[in-house]
Amino acid sequence: MSSKPILIVAGEPNSVFLEIFFKSLRSISNSSPIILIASHKLLMLQMKKLKFNKKIKLLNYHKLDEAKLDNKSINLIDVKYDQKKAFKKKSKKSNKYIEDCFLLAFNILKSEITNKFINGPIYKDIFLKKKYLGITEYISNYFSIKKSAMLIFNKNLSVCPVTTHLPLKLVSKKINKKLIREKIELINEFYKKNIGYNPKIGVLGLNPHCESINKYNEDEKIIKPVISNLKKKINISGPYSSDTTFLKKNRKKFDVILGMYHDQVLTPIKTLYEYDAINITLGLPFIRISPDHGPNEKMLGKNLSNPLSLIRAIEFLNRN
Repeated sequence: MSSKPILIVAGEPNSVFLEIFFKSLRSISNSSPIILIASHKLLMLQMKKLKFNKKIKLLNYHKLDEAKLDNKSINLIDVKYDQKKAFKKKSKKSNKYIEDCFLLAFNILKSEITNKFINGPIYKDIFLKKKYLGITEYISNYFSIKKSAMLIFNKNLSVCPVTTHLPLKLVSKKINKKLIREKIELINEFYKKNIGYNPKIGVLGLNPHCESINKYNEDEKIIKPVISNLKKKINISGPYSSDTTFLKKNRKKFDVILGMYHDQVLTPIKTLYEYDAINITLGLPFIRISPDHGPNEKMLGKNLSNPLSLIRAIEFLNRN
């Protein structure tokens, strides 16, 4: 293969992902070859339902390095999934299929045939069974990665939460100097290697206005010392109050804003850019991206879902 392909796991079978995948294929050009890991039967059912026509090229997983690929057809590695209808409600019955798809992708990534990976969304509560906070942690654990981070990337402004899918009451117990430092260093390394410059990183405080009515103030005791320690080698500042940092004149000062918890940074970034953002896992030996949306069961079969996030994911991998 002339260029490393983009490997895509479709994820939850009862989701809008294949719909946005079909729409993305219509929008991209001059892309690296795309390999989809999904059920051939399910793919055919959804193509018929959504009135999408494209040839399918079935691939032999064991001979991928010999395959001659382009995007004239859908390059498919078939994973068996017994589904008689194109759209159903979410179910635990999908778990084995999803796991088989991921494990197959992981083996391909370990073989170094490619280092470009996209996965569609899954239902965390069903597939992860509360064992992992999210797919970021699931993939990191499989590859024995101790330091990882979730970056919601947009070319104008990105965000990263120190803690991910964690109940708010546990956030203050989870954050510490080591964890915050790890996230900052991962962000800085990623931007230098993949974007080409040293990012300007703004760090949010945990408490409203970085103040606390308690004697122990995490902003003073934990966050501020980390920033002071890293300033000599990383372009970083803060802690800033989260209620004003995303104002237009303030957010222009940064390439990345680091928050202490999930919704502190994901709510504003999705308000600003909606589907024009992608979820990148930092710290892995390959680039893993997920479109920044969920399975969205309520939109199944309506053919109204926005493919922009997946298009951005494919565009990002084409430049790396």
